[in-house]
Amino acid sequence: METEKIRIDKYLWAIRLFKTRSQAADACDNNKVKLNAINVKAAKTVNAGDEYEVKTENKRWVIKVTGLLDHRVQYSEAIKYYADITPPEELDRIQFQAAVFHTGKRMSKVGRPTKKDKRDLDGFMTPGS
Repeated sequence: METEKIRIDKYLWAIRLFKTRSQAADACDNNKVKLNAINVKAAKTVNAGDEYEVKTENKRWVIKVTGLLDHRVQYSEAIKYYADITPPEELDRIQFQAAVFHTGKRMSKVGRPTKKDKRDLDGFMTPGS
């Protein structure tokens, strides 16, 4: 949906760079969003053609605004409203980090037993079953 004025925090949330709008606003307040190497406030108005440098938890994005979006939509729609122009060396750095450093997430099917596993174990451990 096209509108005349949209805030940068709302735009970054709508295109799914941040999970919540407050996270997007916090990123602006903590100097993690820049327009032409100048920090922007959360209330900054977004215009088509602007190029923003956005630092999220795991990536430094460089995006170009191709359309204005004021509400959150599914990812396949959201990517139509910006162009990812992140430099290739940043993408290489991310792949290197993913290959070398542990993310802290547990791999699927590894670790604690599921409820089904526990039921199976209880049946196995109980005498007479």
